[in-house]
Amino acid sequence: MNLPKYEHQINNKEGKLFIYDFYRKKMVVLTPEEWVRQHFVHFLVNELNYPKSLIKIESGIAYNQLQKRSDIKVYDRAGNPFAIVECKASTIAINKETFDQAATYNKTFQAPYIMVTNGMQHFCSEINFEENTSKFIDGFPNFE
Repeated sequence: MNLPKYEHQINNKEGKLFIYDFYRKKMVVLTPEEWVRQHFVHFLVNELNYPKSLIKIESGIAYNQLQKRSDIKVYDRAGNPFAIVECKASTIAINKETFDQAATYNKTFQAPYIMVTNGMQHFCSEINFEENTSKFIDGFPNFE
């Protein structure tokens, strides 16, 4: 994992592993994608100082009359979309389809940043909706 470690709580219940998600305040099934999601959201809060209160985990997005779920959504202090994050398991390569998935979700959410991670590689794209352009940026945007 190419993310900082954090103190996590894992339980084994009837042969299934669960990890405590302190954002949702409950134990969730520990899948490879969830492992990445938990590490990345802790990275946003603990390393980049994104406010925990402005982050939503696995929340719904309606797109073309379909209900989808985004991995992580970040809002600015005014409650406007700031970033959408797509997490994949560390064994899944980040490619154009991964970005297309996040961009599709972002058509509804309209965040100026799209972040994609598999825990090993991380990418961030800045979206300019007025000019209908996007560009990759180094690192991640400061929240403030």
